[in-house]
Amino acid sequence: MKPDKLADGVYRVAAKVGVRDLFEGIWPIPDGVMLNSYVVMGTNKRVLIDMVKDWDGALSDVSAQLQSLSLGSLPLDYIVINHMEPDHTGAMAKIVEQFPGVEILCSEKAVPLIKHFYKIEKQVRAVKDGETLDLGGKTLQFLMTPNIHWPETMMTYVKEDGILFSCDAFGSFGRYDHCFDDELNEQEMEHLASETERYYANIVSSFSSFVLKGVAKLDGLSITMVAPSHGVVWRGEPQKIIGWYKRLATYMQGPREKEVAVVWSSMYGNTQALLSSIVDGLRSEGVVVHVLQVPQTHESFVLEKVWRSEGLVIGMPTYEYKMFPPMYHVLDILDRSHVQGRKVIRFGSFGWSGGAQKQFDEFTTSMKLDCKGVIEYQGSPTEEDKKKAYELAKALAKEIKG
Repeated sequence: MKPDKLADGVYRVAAKVGVRDLFEGIWPIPDGVMLNSYVVMGTNKRVLIDMVKDWDGALSDVSAQLQSLSLGSLPLDYIVINHMEPDHTGAMAKIVEQFPGVEILCSEKAVPLIKHFYKIEKQVRAVKDGETLDLGGKTLQFLMTPNIHWPETMMTYVKEDGILFSCDAFGSFGRYDHCFDDELNEQEMEHLASETERYYANIVSSFSSFVLKGVAKLDGLSITMVAPSHGVVWRGEPQKIIGWYKRLATYMQGPREKEVAVVWSSMYGNTQALLSSIVDGLRSEGVVVHVLQVPQTHESFVLEKVWRSEGLVIGMPTYEYKMFPPMYHVLDILDRSHVQGRKVIRFGSFGWSGGAQKQFDEFTTSMKLDCKGVIEYQGSPTEEDKKKAYELAKALAKEIKG
C-alpha cells in the first residue's frame, strides 16, 4: 500500500489485516480489518498519530509507507496516542527505537499504561483537554473523550484542515481498497454499513452513554473528515458517520428500530417446530424480522441485529435442568453489552423436566427486559401451542409498530 493523502501534509498510512483471526480474540472478521495510522507534517514538526500492532505484516507495511514520506531519514518529533489498546500501540517500542528522540503525547490516564505495557517512561507527556500543539502551519487540538472505549481515550483534531482523528470511535470492520467513503460503490457501502453496525455493537455498545458525551463535545468543530483507526476515512459525508454513531448509541436506552431479532436454538427440532409460527406472526404485521440460529450464527452477528431491534424473541430448549448452553452464552454476551429494555417473548421445549425458564428469568431481570409472554411445552408443540405462538408474536409486532 501507498500513503493516502488526506490534505497537504496529512497522510494515512494503513495496513489490511486479520482475515484468519478473531478481533480482540472474540469477534470474527471474515473480511479482515484496517489498521490506520496518520502522519501530520507541519513546517517545523512531524507527528505520527496512533500506530499498529505487528499483525499480518502491518508494521512492515506501515514502516515502508513512512519511508516513502521520508520519515525514515527525517526525525519524527511526536507520537500521539489516542487510545492504548495494543492494535494501536503494539509497535510502540520499535517505533521509539527507530526514532529515539520522539516525544509521546497522550492523556493523563495513558501514561501509566505506556509504562506497564511497553516499559517506556521517558519522553512521555500528558496533554490536557483542549490543549493545542503548533507544528508550523498545522495545529493539533486534543479532546478528551474517555471511555470510547477505554478510560484514557482521546481524539485529535487538525484545526487548519478540519480533520478529526478519532481512533476506535467511528470505526468499522472490513478491509477496503479505497481510503475514502466517497470512493466506494453501492455494494461496498452496503458492506461498510453492516460492518460499521457490527463493529459498534461488538466493540463500543457498552459505552454508549460516553459516545453521546463524546459526540456532543464535537459540536463546536468544523469537521471536514473523520479519520478513524479502523475502516475508511469519511470525507464525502463526515457528519453521516457521527450522526450514525449517535443513533447507534441511543439504542441503549431507546428508541430503537421497529424490528425484531428472533434468536433460536434447538436440539432435536422440537423448539424449531414452533419457529415458523413465531416468524409468521411477526411478519403478518409487516415488521422487519432477523432470524438467527445459534450456535450456528456467531454471537457477533447476533449482537449486531439485537442491538438495533426493539423486539427480541428467544427460542431455546431446557438442557439438563438449565438453559441450552449456546443460548446461555449468547444471552451473557448481550447482557455484558448492555442490551436492555427490549420487548421480549420466549418459547422452547423440555423433555423430562423444565428449568430453562428459571435462568431466563434471571436474564430478564438483569437486562430489564419487558417480557410479553412465554410458551413452554413438553416434547413437541401442539396445534394450540402454534396458534398461541402466532398470536403472541403478532401482538408483539403490533406493539413495536406503535
